[in-house]
This record gives sequence, C-alpha cells and structure tokens, in this order.
Amino acid sequence: MHIIVVGLSHKTAPVEVREKLAIPESRMGEALSRLCSYQGVREGVLLSTCNRVEVYAVVDEIESGYGRIQDFLADAHLSLSSEQLTPHLYWHEGDRAISHLFRVASSLDSMIVGESQILGQIKDAFEVALTHKATGIILNKVVKKAISVAKRVRTETKISEMAVSVSYAAVELAKKIFSDLSDKTVLLVGAGEMAKLAAKHFIANGVRHVRVTTRSPHHALELANRFGGTPVPFEEFREDMASADIVLVSTGAAHYLVSEDDVQRSVKQRMNRPMFLIDISVPRNIDPAVRHVDNAFLFDIDDLKTRVERNRGERLNEAEKAERMVVDEVGITRQWLQSLEVTPTIVALRARVEDIKQAELDKTLGRLANLSTPERGLVEAMASSIVNKLIHNTMMTLKAEVNSSEGTAFIEAARRFFNLGDSAVSNVDESTSSASETCHSSQEDSQDIEQVTPRSGSKTSDH
Repeated sequence: MHIIVVGLSHKTAPVEVREKLAIPESRMGEALSRLCSYQGVREGVLLSTCNRVEVYAVVDEIESGYGRIQDFLADAHLSLSSEQLTPHLYWHEGDRAISHLFRVASSLDSMIVGESQILGQIKDAFEVALTHKATGIILNKVVKKAISVAKRVRTETKISEMAVSVSYAAVELAKKIFSDLSDKTVLLVGAGEMAKLAAKHFIANGVRHVRVTTRSPHHALELANRFGGTPVPFEEFREDMASADIVLVSTGAAHYLVSEDDVQRSVKQRMNRPMFLIDISVPRNIDPAVRHVDNAFLFDIDDLKTRVERNRGERLNEAEKAERMVVDEVGITRQWLQSLEVTPTIVALRARVEDIKQAELDKTLGRLANLSTPERGLVEAMASSIVNKLIHNTMMTLKAEVNSSEGTAFIEAARRFFNLGDSAVSNVDESTSSASETCHSSQEDSQDIEQVTPRSGSKTSDH
C-alpha cells in the first residue's frame, strides 16, 4: 500500500477554483464515505480550508490512486471536470507525501509562514476522519506524527514569535513599551481595516479597555459594541487622549489630526506616563514632530512595515531549521512504514517453514510408531532446531535491511526464495492492514503501533 496526497492550494489555484472544491463541515462525513468507496482507496483524510483542499490517502496502486482521487475532487463540484482541475493539482507519494503533510502542519507551506491556524485545522480534519472511521493504522500514525512535528517546530524554533502583519506589529511594539497590556487603554481614531485588525490583536493580547471615535457617531457606537468598548465623540478625542496608553490612528483625512501640542498636553496630564502612538494612515494623520515629545513613542506605517520585513526574514531563517526537522522526522516515519512491510513477510516465512516441518514430522513419526513419547519429543525438537537455524540468518537480514535503501529488494527476494507469493502473504497482511481495507478502522488502531516502530535516533515532536 502507498501513501499519497492530491490537492491544490493558494500556490497553484486561484480562489475561484479553491472555493468550488471547498467541502463544508456539514458534508465532510458524506465526502469521506464517498472517497472510501473508490476501488483501491484504503484510508482517507480530507483537509479543506480557504487556502487549500487536499486528500491524503492510502491506496493499493499509486497511479490509479491519483486518478481516483482526482475524479473524487472533480465529482465534488459538477461544474469542474477532471481535466479542468489538472493544471491546478499537485500529486505526491511516499516520502514526498509525508513531507508535504509535515510541512503543511508546521505552516511551512502556508501563505504566512509560521501562522498557527493550520495545525488546528489538521487536528479537526483528523478528528472528523476518525469519527467516520475513514483512517487506519497508517494514516493514524502519520497524521499524529505530523501534529507532533508541528508542535516540535513551534517549541524548538521561533517561527511563530515575530509579527509578519502590520496590524500585529503594532501590538508587538506596544508590548515592548508596556510589557503587560492587561491594564492599558487603547483609543482607536478612525476605523480602517488595519485598525480593526489591530484592535482584535490588542484584545487577544490582554487589553480590556477600548475607546473608539469616528466622524460617524453611529459607526463609532457600532465598533465600540463590537469590541466591548466605549464610543467617544470625534470632536472630543484630542481631550480624551490623555486617558489612553495606546492611540491608534487610521482615517482617510488628508492632513494631520494630532499635533505635537496635542500630545504634549496629553503626556503632561498623564504625569509623564508613557504614551504609544501608532499612525497607520496614508497620508499620515499624526504630525511627525510628535517624536520630539518626551515619553511619547510614535510609529508610522513605514516603521511597522520595516519591522514586518525584518521579522519575515527572521521567520524564514527559523523556517530553514524547521525544514531540517521535517527531513529528520520523515526518515523516522519511513522506517516505521518499512517495518510494516517486512512484518507480513517474516510472519509468512515462519508459517511456511512451520507447515513444512510439521508435514515432514507427521510423515516420519507415522513410520516410527514404536518411538516412546520422550523419543518423539527429541525428534520434534531436532526438527524445530534445524528449521530455526536454517531461517535465522534470513530473519536477521530482513530485520536489519528493512530500513536500508535496498530493503524492498530483500523482502522481495525472501518471498521468491521461499515461495511466499501474494496469496501466501495476504493472510498475514491482515494482521497489520485489515483496519484500513475498507476505511472502517477504529480510533484505537494506532495505539499499539509504537511496539513495531524503530526507535533509534527518533525525536518527538493557513488559514
């Protein structure tokens, strides 16, 4: 069996294509059932976000698996044919499929590298697949490993710590001036989109007091209600500035709304307590001369963008560390998958030689009816000893070479030497893969797999 992924993302498809393939939560169960109804598809997980739609699957054959999943995606929206989808799709199998999943979970493939939302979306997709019994021993292990890798990336790198949006950069700078934002007051002057986003970030980072002013009293009241704050009449906001620790200005005015004297007066009323001013208006709405006021810290849109670009570069450096972690973890997962491949062969080999031994014992002991029970025991022990010694080196070699580049060749050779054809191995295959044969496994399938996972050198752990 093979792990594959077929999908599209913000890198390969415009939003008008992505939105057609998006699978709403209410239809996810039906979609998983339909996916698993395709011949040769053993397990499946569907990941559908605003920036990507992907199918992770375990299939019998790679090429036919690609085709069936592409048909599945096309069938999800009747206005898109399989041929129309082809230019937007990517296909990966084996290590590349596993690496892709690990990179997606770690937000290395996201529109904003380091964002945290995609990991939660993968967890949700996995839970839905488990609920609808669409996964088995293989995807259970691999998806759980992806989640573990993502957590390791966030723990061992700083990929998520630096702001890469202007609105969040404002919050990051405020936290450098006021280490604790929980007792601070924010005054929003204007209601541009970045101001709204910044307000959300401030609230998410502990700010509990928000005051809002716009030229439209109705709009100010509406925004204040949205943020659990207080509206301020626009003509009074300059006098109100003294009550604000953080002033964020974002309006369409073509001139300065806040002067140096305004800020000087506010700082004096604040008894020289620090005041942080953010001007994200273009053209600027706060007079740059405010920078000369003691205890007033002014940042404009260019200051924020400079910080964002610096942070983006640092994130990319951290992403390089994360990429190396992904490579390591893919290798560990490959070893586990290869151990699954050798287990049925070893079991089948043992069963074959035991059958031969028993048949020969029955034939021989049938001709030696006069042997005593202890003597019969000696003959049986000798037969078992001969068989064990004959296959010992083969067993040890298979176990030693399974993780080498030629592991598959050794397995195939053992099957041919001992006449372990597909029919001979298929019965024991069920011991490791029956849970995924019809996409009807249980959530507990992956709890015992650590027992057969090679542990040497192992590590733990979009919108």
